Amino acid sequence: MLRDAVANLVKLHDYLTSRADVRIKDYTLMRDPLHMTGILLMYVVLSVYVGPRLMANRKPFGLNKAMIIYNLCMVLLNAFIVYEFLMSGWATTYSWRCDLIDTSRTPQALRMVEVAWWFYFSKFVELLDTLFFVLRKKQSQITFLHIFHHSVMPWTWWWGVSLTPVGGMGSFHALVNSAVHVIMYFYYFLSAAGPRFKKYLWWKKYMTAIQLTQFVMVSVHISQYYFMEKCDYQIPLWIHLIWMYGVFFFLLFSNFWIQAYIKGKRLPVGEDKPKLNGSTSEPINVVANGKHLENGNGNVHNYTNGQIVLGKVKEI
Repeated sequence: MLRDAVANLVKLHDYLTSRADVRIKDYTLMRDPLHMTGILLMYVVLSVYVGPRLMANRKPFGLNKAMIIYNLCMVLLNAFIVYEFLMSGWATTYSWRCDLIDTSRTPQALRMVEVAWWFYFSKFVELLDTLFFVLRKKQSQITFLHIFHHSVMPWTWWWGVSLTPVGGMGSFHALVNSAVHVIMYFYYFLSAAGPRFKKYLWWKKYMTAIQLTQFVMVSVHISQYYFMEKCDYQIPLWIHLIWMYGVFFFLLFSNFWIQAYIKGKRLPVGEDKPKLNGSTSEPINVVANGKHLENGNGNVHNYTNGQIVLGKVKEI
């Protein structure tokens, strides 16, 4: 029985690889689903179990410089992806309605294939978000939403860009997601840059609202398909999955919004700092007798009336 099960898995693997879009199958992590699935399973195990246990008796790492560089690189990478999606059709030949997939090997069609891969690959780079959380002992930030979003997105995109031709109206959500990530990682870049930039972070509480807007835009755009008299989009299943994805994540992020900002259960009173995708946190400043004391490891010394009181500050 075990031999038959293995044989069936091999047949399924061969079938899937034979159905892959020949224009993209030779790109990194695109030849088969095993490698990318293995990476994502390892990511979940390390993030939820192994990483926190390894850091349990260790001091958190100070990674601000690394995070500044990382977040800036992510801003540039996502800006590049947005530009390429626009030039591949969304700002050139697409109508923003029933846009079909170009399965040819024209320069523009191949440009769409390449930017789709860059979007897919960027999701693996974003796994470093969680690594920063683990190394800095910010385990409270590694929520179900965080892990689910980071692991499911690249996994589903492998199937989308591998087994179906890339482009058309089904690629709109990738364009919007990349644009949102430009904003998000720019926020995280400023946050990691230090307290002198705190005055520019007044819009931090709108980060979740930006995420919610993203899912509304994706769902509304893809919903056009159901109201058109005729749309010969080649892969209707992709349309249905994108619509369900947009609605499902809208509900998840709405729940986060309710818990964090309406019920106030997720964050302490007076704090309104969403951390869904990022890997940074702002230093906690204590003002005492005109001096700012930055929190480096969770402990601060409050100087009051000449006395030193050791206090514990909850990490955010």
